Amino acid sequence: MLNKKSVDDINVAGKKVLVRCDFNVPLKDGQITDENRLVAALPTIKKLISDGGKVILCSHLGKPKGEPKPELSLAPVAVRLSELLGQEVKFAADDNVVGDNAKAAVAAMKDGEVVLLQNTRYRAEETKNGEAFSKDLASLCDVFVNDAFGTAHRAHCSNVGVTEYVDTAVVGYLMQKEIDFLGNAVNNPERPMVAILGGAKVADKLKVIDNLLEKCDTLIIGGGMAYTFLKAQGLEVGKSLVDDEKIDYCKEMMAKAEKLGKNLYLPIDTTVADGFPNPIDAEIEVSVVAANAIPADKEGLDIGPATCEKFAEAVKTAKTVVWNGPMGVFENPILAKGTIAVAQALADTDATTIIGGGDSAAAVNQLGFADKMTHISTGGGASLEFLEGKDLPGVVAANDK
Repeated sequence: MLNKKSVDDINVAGKKVLVRCDFNVPLKDGQITDENRLVAALPTIKKLISDGGKVILCSHLGKPKGEPKPELSLAPVAVRLSELLGQEVKFAADDNVVGDNAKAAVAAMKDGEVVLLQNTRYRAEETKNGEAFSKDLASLCDVFVNDAFGTAHRAHCSNVGVTEYVDTAVVGYLMQKEIDFLGNAVNNPERPMVAILGGAKVADKLKVIDNLLEKCDTLIIGGGMAYTFLKAQGLEVGKSLVDDEKIDYCKEMMAKAEKLGKNLYLPIDTTVADGFPNPIDAEIEVSVVAANAIPADKEGLDIGPATCEKFAEAVKTAKTVVWNGPMGVFENPILAKGTIAVAQALADTDATTIIGGGDSAAAVNQLGFADKMTHISTGGGASLEFLEGKDLPGVVAANDK
């Protein structure tokens, strides 16, 4: 059970507060095309403003690889944040992030004002957790707040290094929510707990499968990774995606499920085609076959209707459901039926439903089910590592209660 101090546990009146946000938003021609991450950061920022803190925001954007790249400047974020907050967010445009502009802007701040620093990854030390940059960031503030779950699995200057030089380091509301749902729902779930894993490769989810088998009551496996499990059962999977090096691992996991008395559900039918759609959303001819009757010249690209029903049935009796990874090639309307069926089953249940970032979050958002889920994680890699049971450096670095 993680018990970290949050913004509700501190008094920031008159203090300079550095907040690590996740403003890694998609930009096209200098315009923000999806502002979910900005909106998600507002509750923490507004709380610190209303408490009379001097709020200094920082974030990375894209991968500038340690040098200034004008197209990855956070300037558009400052403009949009000003509109969303209804007050000016002053942008400190220093290529070295903590430069003359930033120092002057912070020195001139009044309580409740907001400054945004330049892209933290303009500095090469950021991703190496270098001491000099951590000290520069710490020199601007009295208090540090980490609200960027998306980078919590990385130890960088702006989320971990800085905490070594600041007395008070707490988590923001977004981060708190991730700890509450992802961390605690997995470690202390209301039962029965069902975990649904999809996506392409078994290799990406090795530790997740292992960890969730110990925590959940039922583990459902769909997506491309299911075919490696089917092959491990000795079935013909045709041209479907298979992780040949992981067949023994799949056998071990099936044996482990049996030994622990857990349900491990695999597809009972599958949607097949002659090959992968190219382009990905191209019209494609498909047929449905039983999972034990995949023709040698066909490729499985989605779960079939009987599997959709079986998976949905398992969700109905659950009290906690964690989902990570689509059930098929959901970017193609013809091959999105399995993912839609799972999303619909989660939308219809009263259980606590947690979507672990990445493709499943994208699928739920695209399909219009976002408001029906209890929690959609903001971190892809971070949520996977949380589900693996790993300690995340960005979370660990905050002060304990």
